Parts: sequence; C-alpha cells; structure tokens
Amino acid sequence: MRQADFEYLAKFLKERSGLVLTPNKEYLIESRLLPIARDNGFEDIEGLVGAMRPGAVALLEQVTEAMTVNESFFFRDKTPFEMFEKVILPHLLETRAGTNRFRIWCAAASTGQEPYSLAMQIKEMGPKLSSWRQEIIGTDLSADVLRRAKLGKYTQFEVQRGLPIQLLVKYFKQIGHDWEISPDIRSMVQYRKLNLLEEFSALGQFDVVFCRNVLIYFDQQTKAQVLERIAKQLAPDGFLVLGAAETVIGITKAFKPLKGCRGLYVPAEADVSKLERAAVA
Repeated sequence: MRQADFEYLAKFLKERSGLVLTPNKEYLIESRLLPIARDNGFEDIEGLVGAMRPGAVALLEQVTEAMTVNESFFFRDKTPFEMFEKVILPHLLETRAGTNRFRIWCAAASTGQEPYSLAMQIKEMGPKLSSWRQEIIGTDLSADVLRRAKLGKYTQFEVQRGLPIQLLVKYFKQIGHDWEISPDIRSMVQYRKLNLLEEFSALGQFDVVFCRNVLIYFDQQTKAQVLERIAKQLAPDGFLVLGAAETVIGITKAFKPLKGCRGLYVPAEADVSKLERAAVA
C-alpha cells in the first residue's frame, strides 16, 4: 500500500469515526478494504482511494463500515452483566419506584447481542418489573449491523458464545441452521443509526449507558469529548459501563469509578456509599 493512501485513509477514518490507525495496521486496512475495492471494480486500495470523494456517499459509507464493524457476543465479559443484576437494577428499582420507568443506552451495539442480553436479564426479573416501562436503545455507526440486530437472527456459532443454554431454549426459536430471538425480547430494544462523534442530545436522558469496547479505538481528546457528552445525557445517579480495557481515569473528571465494580462508573457528584456497600455484599 502506498504511504499516501494509508495517510489518506487514516485521516478519513479518524474524522469520520474516531478510529485511530497506526502504521502497523496496514494489514487491517488491506484485509478489510480489498474486498470493498474489488466489489466496486477496483484492482487495489489505490484505485479505491482515488474514487473516494465527498459525493461518493455509498462508497464512503462502505469504507467506514468495513473498518469499524466489531464483533459482539451474548453476555460478553460477564462482569458488567453481573453488576447490572447486582448493583444497577436494585438501585433503579428503589430510586425509580415513583415513575416505574428507566432507560438504557447501548452505544456501539453492533449486531445486538449486548442489548438483547440486557433485555433477557430484565425479562428474567419477572413480576418485579412487570409493571415497569423499560426502554433500551441500541445505536451503531453501521447500518449493516443494525439491520442484523433488528432481525434478531443468529448462527449456531453466535448463540454458543456466552449465551446460557436455558436462555437459548427459553427465548430463541431454531429456524433451519439459525436461531431467532423471541418477539417479546426483540420488541424491548429500539435501534438507531448514530455516530458517537456527532451530536446525540436528541436521544434524551438515560439511567444507564453501556459504551463498551469502542473508546479503545479513539485518541485521548476524542475519548474525553465523547465521555463528557455522555455525562450530559446521564441521570445524576446513573451508571456508565465501559469495557475491561477502558477507563475514565486521566481522561475526564465527569465520572468516577465505583469501588469494587470493575468497569462501572457514576457521575462525579453522585453519592456512592450505598452503591459500594451493595457491590461488596
């Protein structure tokens, strides 16, 4: 790959999606973009880059999606879902009892496994939440993965990754070689196309934000900007859930970690004493 082509793509992807590409990622560009180039009639990356201009909307979208699509699986990393059940949900049940309502945002929702995992956890609460209104919003930059998420259909391999067998039997129906999630669970999640680098205040306020395994691709300035805008959308006693390799420390003062809860953060001014007792109970 020509150095000029790498530099052009790195600049384009940084501005478009926040993705930071270092020189040792040339192999990643070639493996993901060569198929895009050939599908569009170009022999190589050079030809693809030559066709990337502001008016080539579909091509620019293809390039962005090819470079930013990341894998997902049900109940990924387990700990955030344990914290959701042990710390977050009990807090919401106590503090939102006056409205019987809470909202969850899954940023970078990919093909839907994360929001559907949360929906199944809520469903498993049974009568405790039967009179409650829960809203789960899943967003992603990629229109393609959102189409898959809305369908709620997964391969045998995908349902074997992290999904307990009892939940597979209870909430999925096998259709041929694939598995389709139940309409009840699918109806609990709404999906919207969203770029985290752009304005998202129209989404409204949330009680919980899952933003896992996406900040790791951003530089420090972009991380800070995204986290500070998320803070404006979060309830004063809400929760931010990050990936295991992500942190707010040294990036923003808008949040602070919740002691004993890996990956769980709260607004800087939140009272955490009761929450931390619940975490170690």
